[in-house]
Amino acid sequence: MKNILVGITALLLSTSALAQESQIDLKAFAQLYFEKMAATQAPDATVNELEEYLSLLKDDVGHAHLPWVTDDSRTSSGKAEMRKGMTFYLGAHTDFSAELLDVFTFNHSAIAIRYKNNAKGVHPQSNQPIEYSQVMMEVLEMEGDKVAVIRKYHE
Repeated sequence: MKNILVGITALLLSTSALAQESQIDLKAFAQLYFEKMAATQAPDATVNELEEYLSLLKDDVGHAHLPWVTDDSRTSSGKAEMRKGMTFYLGAHTDFSAELLDVFTFNHSAIAIRYKNNAKGVHPQSNQPIEYSQVMMEVLEMEGDKVAVIRKYHE
């Protein structure tokens, strides 16, 4: 009986230790996410920067960018769809800067980042000049150490 109690206690302690190890530092992840996301918008961004950003996302990531994309449903092609859309705009900026303003974390399930960005460039479809400055908030729902859902809001 004593051996059984010792075994159960050891199992519970090792399970607890594994659970604590699997929790990531959300503030550090938010900084990494912001850096990788901003790198995809740089004038000299390549597929490499895009893939580094996408590596932070689940394959079935859901994505909403209001008011243009309102459905954040998770589908098996979520990451592939983001790759296709972001590849279309890759290198469209001739000038880009971004500043991380705030990071908020919510237990180990969500992050909100607020940032300001400025961009100039040429729209890849219309060939018209684009220029904007905006404050954005992205709410990232986490699943383990990857982003499962992204919701983007403009201030």
